[in-house]
Amino acid sequence: MAKAKVYIDGQSGTTGLQIYERIGARDDLELMRIAEDKRHDIDERRRFINDADIVFLCLPDDGAREAVSLVENPDTCIIDASTAHRTADGWTYGFPELNAGQRDAIAASKRIANPGCHATGFISVTAPLVQAGIVPADYPLTCFSLTGYSGGGKKMIADYEDPDRSAVLDAPGIYGLTLAHKHLPEMQKYCGLDHAPVFLPVVDDYYKGMATTIMLQNRMLNGAPSAEDISACLAEHYKDQHFVRVLPFGDHGPTLYANMLAGTNHLAIVVCGNDEQTTVTALFDNLGKGASGAAVQNMNIVLGIDETTGLV
Repeated sequence: MAKAKVYIDGQSGTTGLQIYERIGARDDLELMRIAEDKRHDIDERRRFINDADIVFLCLPDDGAREAVSLVENPDTCIIDASTAHRTADGWTYGFPELNAGQRDAIAASKRIANPGCHATGFISVTAPLVQAGIVPADYPLTCFSLTGYSGGGKKMIADYEDPDRSAVLDAPGIYGLTLAHKHLPEMQKYCGLDHAPVFLPVVDDYYKGMATTIMLQNRMLNGAPSAEDISACLAEHYKDQHFVRVLPFGDHGPTLYANMLAGTNHLAIVVCGNDEQTTVTALFDNLGKGASGAAVQNMNIVLGIDETTGLV
């Protein structure tokens, strides 16, 4: 059987390097590597894109749109890690655990938009509760999401790892203060919300790992469920999933650390609270299930192989 040919357009960026790390040693793939001095050559990129079975786009939004315009081969499957196509018509959202039909939709698609890292956390804890009718579509959701600095790409990594860096980087940094973060459109769309959540991301001085949390007033939810009821709902939604799991209610320590699942493609959901109030937190790796690991999982689904292949 011929090996699937895979090309990473944007191979030198953080996400591209992480994808290569996960698939570079696999013997079931033929990994196509463009010459370093040809990375920005349109004709060479066009040749690679159209010769590949799977193309990962690890580019800025405008670069991703340009790359898609170069596709002439109807059999080339694009997995776009940028924000450019996440809510676009004709693109399949690459979160297999979203609902019962999402995995099949990914398998059949030639245009897959890989989720954003913060969006992955928010959607994983919110969408099932909206689908189950517990969280109303017009609920005034709030969310904060703590991420390691690798999520900011090469420049932010360099800033944090500079031995002469500013002392302000020793402390957590709240950003997205205009409340217009680029992940908000997908967060609203794939959760079925009438309004975008109030969302504040936070970056801190550790390399990778995320903790994305929503906070709920139970009396404002349909049926006024307890925190334990909410945990049970999420556990039912994810009961057959490999990479997403819900910790048994109350089975957690006094502190959640955002890097608990760093280095893996797993996402753990932790529900805390009581009859009156609930917090729901997604713990995962911003470079794993939040980016490159999710992209490789989507590729495996498209290729019709075990989706855990090459992932831990």
